[in-house]
Amino acid sequence: MISTPLLPIAVFILTLALLGWGYFRSRKFGKLGLLSWLQFVALMSPWLVYFGLFVSGVFINFTTLLFLLLGSTIAYVAISNQLRKAVSEERSAIEQKLKHDLDAASDRPNSVDNSTNKPPVNSPIAVAMSQGKTQLKLFKALPAEDMKLIQGIFGIETYSVTETIPYQEGAIFKGNLRGEPDVVHKRLTKSLSDRLSDKYNLFLVEGQDRKPVVIVLPSRVSNVDNNTIPQRILIWVLVVANAYTALNLGALVAGIPVVQEPQQYLAGLPFAIGLGIILGVRELAMRLMAKKYKVNMSLPFLLPSSQLGSFGAFSRISSPLPHRLSLFDIAIAPALASGVLSLLMLLVGLRLSAIGMGSIDIPSQIFQASVLAGTLAKLFLGDALHTSFISIHPLVVLGWLGSAITALNLMPAGQLDGGRIVQSIYGRRTASWTTVLTLIFLVIATVINPLALYWGGIILILLRDLERPMLNELSELDGDREALGVVALFWMLITLLPLTSGVAERLGIGSGGGLLP
Repeated sequence: MISTPLLPIAVFILTLALLGWGYFRSRKFGKLGLLSWLQFVALMSPWLVYFGLFVSGVFINFTTLLFLLLGSTIAYVAISNQLRKAVSEERSAIEQKLKHDLDAASDRPNSVDNSTNKPPVNSPIAVAMSQGKTQLKLFKALPAEDMKLIQGIFGIETYSVTETIPYQEGAIFKGNLRGEPDVVHKRLTKSLSDRLSDKYNLFLVEGQDRKPVVIVLPSRVSNVDNNTIPQRILIWVLVVANAYTALNLGALVAGIPVVQEPQQYLAGLPFAIGLGIILGVRELAMRLMAKKYKVNMSLPFLLPSSQLGSFGAFSRISSPLPHRLSLFDIAIAPALASGVLSLLMLLVGLRLSAIGMGSIDIPSQIFQASVLAGTLAKLFLGDALHTSFISIHPLVVLGWLGSAITALNLMPAGQLDGGRIVQSIYGRRTASWTTVLTLIFLVIATVINPLALYWGGIILILLRDLERPMLNELSELDGDREALGVVALFWMLITLLPLTSGVAERLGIGSGGGLLP
């Protein structure tokens, strides 16, 4: 079993190893790769300093950590500006190269060569082929023969193309949508599959001008490998760390404030198993839903927490999502599964506590920390909450923590369940704004609970990005799913928000009428 000093040392060494590995990987991409690596260094530097000093026996206070995070954010923004400038310069160079090659092509006779059956140079197909050949030298773009076949899937009844732009290893087709998004996408996808089998994926998304855009990319480009050897090593390190924090918190619940001997962890084993069941149900529900839509997921990355035993886990989506409905179902499934299970545990625990089967004495004021827990506790325990301490069943703690884990993952940010729900219902732009607002809220919430800073750091470093474009991103959800998503977000709020002192006093929760520090 890992002792307390060894855990930060392991995290510190692992972080240094990942930084070194990232540096060697980024060098082959030149300036852009190194700038991207520096972005990662800027984000990780406060935690490297924190854990490095901790390993050395130096403990920095919360204010110093905030200044480190502020400096890290400023450095990240500065590097991001340099990265955007470098990307813009490289794009300009590529566009000039394309323009030069197209100008050279346009200087040739504008006529059809009957002997070779080639189209006029200025025809849309010729332009696309010319762009494809130039792109082939720069990006290994799709061959001219494939471009001709792809151009042939469009028509006035589905999608009328007005402009073709090389993009990565495929192409962007700008134009006008001629029907319902789901119908058009199905017809275009079928036509593309009939011509080129499963060689390419077709995306129907919203462009920068908010008009429908079709993107065609090779299937191998659309899939991401999220199960590399370094990631597998990190997953196992996180599993060990999560087991440690769960057992440690379980021992605390069992009445062992500080574990001094390895066998004392056995007292926390039932609690750790219960927490593992909640996390397992979350993962199982999500993966069953992903299997339904034939979506590949990475292995889960557990997030250890000394306060909650675990923050849950996150999994990357490795293959293209078919539509927004699939994103919603994959996001709501774990929230419903763990939320319902945790709520049942909480209700059963409160019932057992009410009939005198409580075995853990806690301050009654602690129920002021959540609108949901406080309201349910008042319903089951009644006037018993007027006293300073109350005896509760361990299921209350487990159910409450499970509810908190579910609610934290429902925050509307990035690739959290809540962020995916918002993206599937309201679209990419709204999801971007809710991510920023959630991070701002967490920064403010650190004044009340430092736990918000840790969770905000996890989102900022690992989960701030939205999901990649879906194959059909224009079709909207049905009303029932929208309502369910709103209910889930509301449930998140009443679980995480504390009772005000006035409401707690009227409910008679706690003798002091205020939140515990």
